[in-house]
Amino acid sequence: MHDRRTILKWAAALPLLGEIAWQKVTAAPTGNVYSRIGVRPFINARGTWTYLSGSLELPEVRAAKQEAARHFVDIFELQRAAGKRLAELSGAEAGMVTSGAAGAMASAAAACMAGTDPAKIWQLPDTTGLKGEVVMFGGRSAFDSALRLTGAKLVVTHTPQELEAAAGSNAAMIYTTALGDRLKQAIAIAKKANVPLLLDDAAGIPPIENLRLYAKMGADLYCFSGGKGLGGPQCSGLLLGRKDLIEAALANTSPWEGAVCRAMKVGKEEVMGCLAAVEAWSKMDLEALNRQWNERVKRIAALVETVPGVTTDIQIPKDGNRYPTLTVHWDEPGWNFTVADCDRQLRDGEPRIEVLTASNPSMVAAVVERDSKTPRNNRLQIISMTMQPGEDLIVGRRLREILSAARKKAHA
Repeated sequence: MHDRRTILKWAAALPLLGEIAWQKVTAAPTGNVYSRIGVRPFINARGTWTYLSGSLELPEVRAAKQEAARHFVDIFELQRAAGKRLAELSGAEAGMVTSGAAGAMASAAAACMAGTDPAKIWQLPDTTGLKGEVVMFGGRSAFDSALRLTGAKLVVTHTPQELEAAAGSNAAMIYTTALGDRLKQAIAIAKKANVPLLLDDAAGIPPIENLRLYAKMGADLYCFSGGKGLGGPQCSGLLLGRKDLIEAALANTSPWEGAVCRAMKVGKEEVMGCLAAVEAWSKMDLEALNRQWNERVKRIAALVETVPGVTTDIQIPKDGNRYPTLTVHWDEPGWNFTVADCDRQLRDGEPRIEVLTASNPSMVAAVVERDSKTPRNNRLQIISMTMQPGEDLIVGRRLREILSAARKKAHA
């Protein structure tokens, strides 16, 4: 039985090994704008992380940005026109393009505290005399500085009962990343308390249906990143929701001079690029894309499973970053070779390859120390969505070589 399984694994891998050999023969010379200044581009099998430059823009986005760059426009006028189109696409009352999901958080908090009153807008981040609390439903996050920089005081809650108690007279906004039934509970509590709720689902697209879902659920405000799965400009995001709150968010944000979110500038290229991304996704077939992404990780799995002792599984996460994800397993103690060791070799090799592990090089050290109290299992995972055609074979070959060498050393 063992021999039969081995034969089947090799039968699945042999055509891929042939493609790899052909790739080596026909490989084109390398060199690009980054390598010319000493920066190493890489194969991204980790996903849409900001410190790794997010995602690659869709062709429609690149075209829209290039066209937008040829003209001068009034940014106030542009944001309102783009917001009107975003409302049509989402079913929300209004929308705006922000500098990212964190930028949307800041604009939303400022909107809920200062509204459209010029004196209050100029007063922020001083919240004296204003409703200055943002109630965090589900605890703090590494991104809540986007709320605090507006002057907001955080009130941390974890349960619906705590949320209900905290949504008092000084609460300007409720912030949450909760989804499903917990989100429904939070929305109901927010409505009862008459406190606006912001849902942060930065990595919530795809599926594009989430663009309409949260409006139907009654969220007052909700936001997405533009530079993650949406495939828009990296320095962009979406804030959608109630018309009065979006008006207030615009009033507290660039290009208004004197607004606390003036620093979160959004250019005409980002506005039109982000809008183009939403338009493009409204026509995409996610099932077809998932089949394509799934095929990539299946090919990698077929290659690495030819190493005795290596197993894999493929899942689509239910929270953010909902793409086919390959997890690779081996006997780390027995081989004296850890996930961190493998990650390092993939990064240091040529080409550089980034994979998903428990490490987060972009996390502020103090946050890492806080989160270390609840340690995570370190797994080596491969995200298919951010890989380009043909890169799956390169990743599979390198990973197979590294694991094979580690196993041989352990059994020497």
